[in-house]
Amino acid sequence: TIIANSRKFSNATFEEISHLVREIVSLAETCCTEGADPSCYDDGSSALSAKSCSGGSPFPDHPGTAGCCAHEGLEQKLCLAALWHPPQELPRYLQPSNEELCQAFKKDPKDFADRFLHEYTSSYGQAPLPVLLGSTRTFLSMVSTCCISPAPTACFLKEKLERKTISLLTLMSNRVCSRFMVYGKDKLTFSYLTSLAQKTPGASFEDLFPLAEDAAEVFSECCDSVAEDCMQKKLSEHTAKACGVLSARDERFADCCKGKNLMQNYFCILALPPAPALKLPEAQKPTNEQLCSEEGARLVMRYLFELARRHTGVPDAFLGKLYDASKKVSGECCSAKDTSACLESKRQQMGEELAPFLEKANQLCGQYTELNFLDFKKRLRDTLMQKMPEASPELLGQLVEQRADFASTCCPPNSPPLYCASKVNPRPQSTPRRAGGQPP
Repeated sequence: TIIANSRKFSNATFEEISHLVREIVSLAETCCTEGADPSCYDDGSSALSAKSCSGGSPFPDHPGTAGCCAHEGLEQKLCLAALWHPPQELPRYLQPSNEELCQAFKKDPKDFADRFLHEYTSSYGQAPLPVLLGSTRTFLSMVSTCCISPAPTACFLKEKLERKTISLLTLMSNRVCSRFMVYGKDKLTFSYLTSLAQKTPGASFEDLFPLAEDAAEVFSECCDSVAEDCMQKKLSEHTAKACGVLSARDERFADCCKGKNLMQNYFCILALPPAPALKLPEAQKPTNEQLCSEEGARLVMRYLFELARRHTGVPDAFLGKLYDASKKVSGECCSAKDTSACLESKRQQMGEELAPFLEKANQLCGQYTELNFLDFKKRLRDTLMQKMPEASPELLGQLVEQRADFASTCCPPNSPPLYCASKVNPRPQSTPRRAGGQPP
């Protein structure tokens, strides 16, 4: 119950979650026993709703509560039950040192466990429920075992190695399921396709598109699944397919695919940085007729795939903007009275903006990938000083920190989609001409 409600209300305090959990557990203890009154649950849940709607409610604060409380009866209860906070895009849980863990555990084991469940789950709430349960269970088992061990340091080292797979699976599935929730299946397929294209620019669209579709299918099946091993089982099957297709084509993939643990192989593939771009002829844009045909969406995806393999340093947040812009153009122009004129106008506008848009992203994230962080910040400062010789040291410092923060968060694969999209385009209502924006 702590896990379920910490996922649901990711911005709530531990105290707010604790109040709600106590009420829910009490309701279950009272009403789920043999011989309980048939109206027990209905009456108890009505009392819980009334408490949620009372002034100074101790439960998690939600701006939609007042709207729900305007209803009555079952409608009110269903409305309150449907409330949730958007998940945290940038997890804030930081694991304490072994000594700090044991100190808190020995002081109050139950309070330690409850607080850990709340903090960890609210940070990684998009991971599937069975993954979260497995990860938190093994963590608490590790702490309770090692904190009473005569050799805690050796114990923690051994236990952390044993739970490495479930720990990585929690972090990874939280990222991809966050992306799935924001993007939906089609855009997630595109995102996965361009990520693979940038890691293996020599592979063809025909090789990579089925793998991207397969990955999107895995996440659509498993992100909300309560099946015990859905994510592990399906991702292992997907990894075997990816290794079968790409090991012979790319040395780095072959190295990742050598291990016997398919999940570890998948984490290795996921962590691969983009490869250097190949020198390829200019990508062919779909014609106006093709754009508005039944195959239009796939042809646009193929064209953006070609851009991604030619600009391997461009991060997902920028490519996602191109995908959204392409969908918008097709939606507006294919239903317009003069389709051809509409498309030509958009082509001219995007043609002017595309090259500088890609070049800025490629340069920023290419430098971030190639240089260590201090050298990267120094390069940023030197570039900005050349562009803005009149700027004060304070302004330069501020701009360097903003760009460095953007790069460190949004250039790596599996960056938080909503956060990074907002940084690429800080004004969502702006016209397409300005939609590319610039990093802050």
